[in-house]
Amino acid sequence: MTVIVLTNCPAGLRGFLTRWLLEISPGVFLGTPSARLRDLIWAEVRQYAHQGRALLAYQTDTEQGYTFETHDHAWHPIDHEGLTLIHRPHPGRSSRGPTAPPSTGWSKAAKRRRFGGGR
Repeated sequence: MTVIVLTNCPAGLRGFLTRWLLEISPGVFLGTPSARLRDLIWAEVRQYAHQGRALLAYQTDTEQGYTFETHDHAWHPIDHEGLTLIHRPHPGRSSRGPTAPPSTGWSKAAKRRRFGGGR
């Protein structure tokens, strides 16, 4: 089983994928192409996605039973002791820099709840 998910990609790429895969939802394609055809399709998706994002997930003979690849995603697959996991960047890390400590103290909402300034 192969699943390809497209986000913000040209309509022509979606039409290209419907030759081999079934579009079960806008931008979500499902099918069972051979491994060789799947690799060729993924190469075309990467070439013609332009500024869009793409995700490929397919069955493999691993402990998880599947693997996935990404194109222009902020989330990246990483191998952790034989398991493929998704690495998601920390949401506030880029604005404060990688070495800035997290903010300490009470948030304004927590202060209102704690000290009776709320409801």
